[in-house]
Amino acid sequence: MVIAVALALGGCGGGARAPIVLEAPPAAAALPVEETAEDSAADAAALSALRELEFNGLGKGSDHARGVLPIPGLAGLDGEVVSEEADRLFTGARGGAESAAGPTFDIDVESFSSRQRVQYYMDFFLGEARDRFTIWLGRLNRYEGMIRSRFRQRGVPEDLVYLGIVESGYSNTAVSRAQAVGMWQFIRATGKRYSLQVDDWVDERRDPFRATDAAAQHLLDLNTTFGSWYLAAAAYNGGAGRVTRGIRRLPGDKGEVSDETFFDLSDRQYLRRETRDYVPKLIAAALIAKEPRRYGFDSLPFLEPLVFDEITVPDATGLDVLARLADTTTAALAELNPHYYRGVTPPGRSSIVRVPRGTGADVARRYAELPPSERVTFLDHVVRAGETLSGIGQRYGVSVSLLRAANGGVDPRRLRVGSRLVIPVSSAARRAPTRRAASPLAAAPAPRRAVSAPSAGRAAFHVVQRGETVWLLAQRYDVRVADIKLWNDLDDATVIRVGQRLRVAAPEPPVSSR
Repeated sequence: MVIAVALALGGCGGGARAPIVLEAPPAAAALPVEETAEDSAADAAALSALRELEFNGLGKGSDHARGVLPIPGLAGLDGEVVSEEADRLFTGARGGAESAAGPTFDIDVESFSSRQRVQYYMDFFLGEARDRFTIWLGRLNRYEGMIRSRFRQRGVPEDLVYLGIVESGYSNTAVSRAQAVGMWQFIRATGKRYSLQVDDWVDERRDPFRATDAAAQHLLDLNTTFGSWYLAAAAYNGGAGRVTRGIRRLPGDKGEVSDETFFDLSDRQYLRRETRDYVPKLIAAALIAKEPRRYGFDSLPFLEPLVFDEITVPDATGLDVLARLADTTTAALAELNPHYYRGVTPPGRSSIVRVPRGTGADVARRYAELPPSERVTFLDHVVRAGETLSGIGQRYGVSVSLLRAANGGVDPRRLRVGSRLVIPVSSAARRAPTRRAASPLAAAPAPRRAVSAPSAGRAAFHVVQRGETVWLLAQRYDVRVADIKLWNDLDDATVIRVGQRLRVAAPEPPVSSR
């Protein structure tokens, strides 16, 4: 068996590979699975509000500047002060005096920054959505270097990086009502057009690196078609056909288009509402994200850029197994490999997996020594009539939120008979309830191991907290699900309760007297 090891610098972009340099891996910054689900829900709520938000201050007609730039503290100031601030921001102080350099953009922000729609969405980001925008700026730190590098390589303006705020808040798990997925919100058909793999095991729309490459190429293709980056952005959101039809309806020479053309289409309402507001949202997001301190974002929860090694595994392998081999958490490995959305690499084919930087060689060596029966800690469950997600979770000792996370956010209300669910289970306590329910994916029997006595300083009991399951406790205390059930007289139908006291280590052996 060949294990390929490579290095990819997530924060530098380009997917450059170099020989392994063994060093201590960075601290894991990923959230636990259940917290990630809550984080995704908060993203969805904020993004939904952003999409539903409608600028009603204009009717049909020009979105002209209202004389106040979207800069804190300028509301109510006279026109001269506003003009001076505009000069400071984009061209330097008047009268020849030098001032501190303002921000620079490689998209045309200056011409449109004082539009009413831009101001409206500035107010939204700085007001109602401020808490969530703070988190999005923290994520931007993780991905900005990679995105700018890949955009630059393809000739795409680097400041289109801020489209990621409008699209998803830089969330790889975002799913829209139209089933657009990932940071760059590709629907399945467009993703496949740009060579993103989408199947029962892999969804590269969730991979920030592969999806960024696809987004860059898609934007480049749209700019080639329309000759304007703002029209390209509008087509990215609303479709090239709608933008083309709108341009045909404009008076004058149809061959002369520019970024201003987007606002002409918008003012005439030739675009659907969400698309009319898409570029103003981009400009508003760019203005804030370029100078966050200016807008009061003094302390941001920055996430570190992703740095990693790559190994190749020959067949189905659980991310939790590789996490143990890499001495990290499953959540941290899922953060590096969000495209393996079921928590396991595909069966029957080799796959590249990212592991924390500096661990690749060790993980490859440990993996080669691992028996095939211990490489997968998942069961493949076929849903039967009358089953519910909560019932399936109870059967296997797995929480509903963990089941949803392992199955791409499956909706408990739309569980279909015959559909397949990946069930994360302890490798040492793997079991198949019925022949119909379990597939050969995890059919190999796991070796038994002796129950060990508790080590010094290790807690013997645990008080159950909200959201915990027997399986999660087994992972935390490095014991088997079967052992916890044995020590606490639990059967398969038992549901543990908040506040319940459970033994999580083997009882001390009795001391014999002579």
